[in-house]
Amino acid sequence: MAKIKLTKTAVDAATPQERDYELRDTTIPGFLVKVTPAGRKTFMIAYVTNSGQRRKPAIGRYGEITVEQARGIAQDWLAEVRRGGDPSAERTAIRQAPTVKELFDRFITDYSEGRNKPSTVQSNRERGKRHLIPKLGHLKVPDVTRADIADLMKKMAKSPTSANRVLALCRKMFNVAEVWGLRPDGSNPCRHVPKYPERGKTRLITDGEMRKLFEYLDRAEAEGLEHPFIILAIRLQFEFAARMSEITELEWAWVDFDNRRVVWPDSKTGGMSKPMSAEALRLFETAPLVVDSPYVCPSIFDPEKPMSAYTYYQGWKRILERAGLPHVGTHGIRHRSATDIANSGVPVKVGMALTAHKTVTMFMRYVHTEDEPVRAAAEAVTRRRLNVIGVEHQPPAPPSPPVIEPPSIAPVGGSAPAILGPDGKPLGFEDGKYASRTRVGNYRPFRHRSGENRTLPPGSKRSEPEVADHA
Repeated sequence: MAKIKLTKTAVDAATPQERDYELRDTTIPGFLVKVTPAGRKTFMIAYVTNSGQRRKPAIGRYGEITVEQARGIAQDWLAEVRRGGDPSAERTAIRQAPTVKELFDRFITDYSEGRNKPSTVQSNRERGKRHLIPKLGHLKVPDVTRADIADLMKKMAKSPTSANRVLALCRKMFNVAEVWGLRPDGSNPCRHVPKYPERGKTRLITDGEMRKLFEYLDRAEAEGLEHPFIILAIRLQFEFAARMSEITELEWAWVDFDNRRVVWPDSKTGGMSKPMSAEALRLFETAPLVVDSPYVCPSIFDPEKPMSAYTYYQGWKRILERAGLPHVGTHGIRHRSATDIANSGVPVKVGMALTAHKTVTMFMRYVHTEDEPVRAAAEAVTRRRLNVIGVEHQPPAPPSPPVIEPPSIAPVGGSAPAILGPDGKPLGFEDGKYASRTRVGNYRPFRHRSGENRTLPPGSKRSEPEVADHA
């Protein structure tokens, strides 16, 4: 193993032999060029890490880089080794880093399937295959930048809700990538990428609409205008402030008549238990039964299956039309029930138990503010204020404001135009020296005064009398 100072002349003079051989540099320890029998010349650097591991990574081929360029890279790598780094291992890690597609597949199998509900896993899988993988799937996980995520969000601008869900999926996926050591800590590219505003809002079913709705439900139940299972499902959703799936998939085995409770073993927020009201108990006791069907509201065509979301939604939509009511989604039932709970005066914690919300913030998102309570509160505030100031009755209505004809503008003194009143004379003049366009009665703002008789604001430096200088 010869040791010479590696120069362009020395590398050019190195000839191939029967076996690989190395020429080591005398100025930089570990810097060498490897010559193969085929005549290939490759610059390399040999070093030992702080943990005692020997490395000899290739820097580049002679011809692609010069001797001086290879020498500079070798110096940089040795400096990194002195600081405790391992350039060879870092290069290997980058080369072997998974792509975003590989990370997504691992995220679904190793993380999402074990922690999320099947519906969430399915929606994550669909969002990834439809939006994430086609645009970012080919990138290496460490190479994904915030600009890549922002560009993905920009391309989904026409569907802001879907874009926000994809952003949430990406944020969680790259957080897990940091846990798995695929990215440095705190390098999530989704940080500071803003979400789109979601303008969708569930409309509140008003009191008048509630009366018309239940009047039609009573008539439809008496005259057989609607399927009894659909009517039962709607009434139960109102009673339990439940989600649609919690009613359509409700089983008789979960109904505890002895303790007057309904226990759902699983829901969107996990297992939950709700007490029965007297009306709910009546609905269960008078509900139609289908032999060998485990469901309270089974499918109309197959009693062994729960009622489908499509059947329930179409039935709800048809009932609203026949009752003469504007459309609102089935989730509007839950919003209306949550509003009734909040307006009933029960504690917030009890209301959260009735709606099965985990946080106060989420519970309050379902509570709508109705006009009548707000109007009554405004009247109460007004009465209290009048009591404080000692007014027993409402103050009389102010007289109608005088009608003033719009003034016309005419030049004054050949300079700036002045405002003429109804009598044709300039407004705001005093002794022909002062005109103001903002004069109302005796009010004249300081900043709009002009003329020889202009009064200065009190307390200003210019308002103080000047003291003559004495020689």
